[in-house]
Amino acid sequence: MAKIFCIANQKGGVGKTTTTVNLCAGLAKIGQKVLLIDLDPQGNATMGSGVDKRALEHSVYEVLLDNVPIADARIRSETCGYDVLGANRDLAGAEVELVNQTMREKRLRHALALVHDQYDFVLIDCPPSLNMLTLNGLCAANGVIVPMQCEYFALEGLSDLVNTIKQVHANLNRDLELIGLLRVMFDNRITLQKQVSDQIKTHFGNKVFDTVIPRNVRLAEAPSYGLPGVVFDPAARGSQAFLEFAQEMVARIDTMR
Repeated sequence: MAKIFCIANQKGGVGKTTTTVNLCAGLAKIGQKVLLIDLDPQGNATMGSGVDKRALEHSVYEVLLDNVPIADARIRSETCGYDVLGANRDLAGAEVELVNQTMREKRLRHALALVHDQYDFVLIDCPPSLNMLTLNGLCAANGVIVPMQCEYFALEGLSDLVNTIKQVHANLNRDLELIGLLRVMFDNRITLQKQVSDQIKTHFGNKVFDTVIPRNVRLAEAPSYGLPGVVFDPAARGSQAFLEFAQEMVARIDTMR
């Protein structure tokens, strides 16, 4: 049975999509069966997995609203080695349309119940806001992985997200927990980043992943080629870090079982 994780942070521009596609690719490289679900109407995780969002026959929109099974909507990204439930601009109107749906915050959870035994990991790329799409992701997930930059404004946003996770856990999804914090776009030469990193480790302890993702040009270039950095340039420092993160994730899940 799959472990289902949201990649979430209410602050924009912190590397959620980069983390999602590269962790998916890293897990696939070490032999895991992986499904990526793109819940962002921008469809960046879809395009970054080598799937053309403009050519989707079915997307996560139809899964949420029209009861199209995930098995019929997913696409195999052969280049990246994992399955993709893609998103495009159709998803932008889903929040309004979900208002009148029964069990509107658990539509994705019910859809995943039919396929979660086919995967080791399901990773959900959430939009940078707490809306009905993010809520569907949180209600479907076993836990949340939070990518964050080591900056003071990021700490403020983190406290809001932790409170959101607690509220969803209390009211909608008793399985939901904070799995861990991933430090991304890290530059060891910047004293402030090291100070914030130390504060995070002091406050959150073993909830902070050991792996640190460095700021890396090749990771930034990869989306323009429609690929995760792990596939685009496996030898790059950032790609190697995501492979280490994938291995750490598998080890952490083994200790949770």
